[in-house]
Amino acid sequence: MARGVVSRLLNRPVRLVPAAFFGVILLGTLLLLVPAAHADGHVRPLAAAFTAVSATCITGLTVVDTATYWTPYGQAVIMLLTQMGGFGIMSIATLLAILVKGHIELSGTLAVQTETQAQTLGQARRIVVRIAGSMLIAESIAAVLLTLRFWIHGGMPFPRALWHGAFYACMAFTNAGFALHSDSIMSFVLDPYLIVVMCLTVLAGSVGYPVFWELLKGWRRPHYWTVHTRLTVYGFAVLFTVMFFAFLVFEWQNPDTIGSMPVHQKLSAAMAGAVMPRSAGFNIVDYGLVQDETIITTIAMMFIGGGSAGTSGGIKVSTFFLLAFLLLAVSRGERDVTVAHRRIGDETLRQAVTVALLAVACVVSGTMILAMLTDLPLEAVLFDVNSAFGTVGLSMGITPELPPGGQLTLMVLMFLGRVGTFTVASALALRTATRHYHLPEERPIVG
Repeated sequence: MARGVVSRLLNRPVRLVPAAFFGVILLGTLLLLVPAAHADGHVRPLAAAFTAVSATCITGLTVVDTATYWTPYGQAVIMLLTQMGGFGIMSIATLLAILVKGHIELSGTLAVQTETQAQTLGQARRIVVRIAGSMLIAESIAAVLLTLRFWIHGGMPFPRALWHGAFYACMAFTNAGFALHSDSIMSFVLDPYLIVVMCLTVLAGSVGYPVFWELLKGWRRPHYWTVHTRLTVYGFAVLFTVMFFAFLVFEWQNPDTIGSMPVHQKLSAAMAGAVMPRSAGFNIVDYGLVQDETIITTIAMMFIGGGSAGTSGGIKVSTFFLLAFLLLAVSRGERDVTVAHRRIGDETLRQAVTVALLAVACVVSGTMILAMLTDLPLEAVLFDVNSAFGTVGLSMGITPELPPGGQLTLMVLMFLGRVGTFTVASALALRTATRHYHLPEERPIVG
């Protein structure tokens, strides 16, 4: 009986991905509608649905204060949803199929390949087991380090410190960004120990599982890295450096953010300001008080996101730098796009362009809808829309003020950002028939 159910569930490889996420969101909404999940006993259906979408899509945007509105039961549900979203619904389905049947059908493997961006079917089988192991190890290490911080240096009772350590470790590795403090982690901006642990945990989750495991096996031999790993690692380094110095320069003298801090604390705050916008969503400063230049660079980083097959959102670092190499090749008049002495196929480049254009369309559409529904400043609207689509979770404080239509818009953007524009495009592409002929070529004027 169970085998037949699993086999039927895994029979639609691409379309099952958004359907599975939607199912978990629905389940999470029902769990959060239970009166025991609400501290004041007052049930708000839209808040429950918004939180379920944000948690499953590992975003972290909220319309209510996680620390005070939800009970420990509600917070545990949020934590469970972020774990399921981070691990990937298709990875869970594959593990269940392996346990029930002892092997996996080809269609099911293709479904997981879509979710994890594995390059071969064999990798798709192995990667789901590695995801579970890497999440367990990384979150456990972070939980121990954070528990010690809250217990010994924070003065919390051990059970409460353990809960805070486990919760923040989960939220950091999954890049979800929910917090048990009303100001996120702004009250810890002067604590370099906690900031460094959180940033490293965020990076471990956002770099992507294929890159994570390749680095574990051969971090000392970068000349053997795949093109994807090189794009991701070096791309992370470039973007981190750019955002680190941008945040430091633009906010150095801002008294509302880091202007009054000592130099070493400014550096730790800038490190968090460079890491968190990539998808984590923990507020290290009040983004309603930052400089306009910081807002612009943060929006750009949220749009790019992190690594493929990780817990981050955005168009992904590899996509962004593939487009950069494409632009470089075109500007030089070269027919081939090469990265690390490897030619990039036309199909991969078309996918990168498709992902970027669909992302732009989603962000522009969401911004226009919110601009029509509200009178809020355009920069705040654009900031929160990018945060929703990039599954980041940072906000300039306008999300709770949005009307129901605006909150529903952000929910759709979070769903599209987590499921992935390319996954949606692949589902639509299944209906397209392959042409067995070529039409006459013509070159319209470009530019």
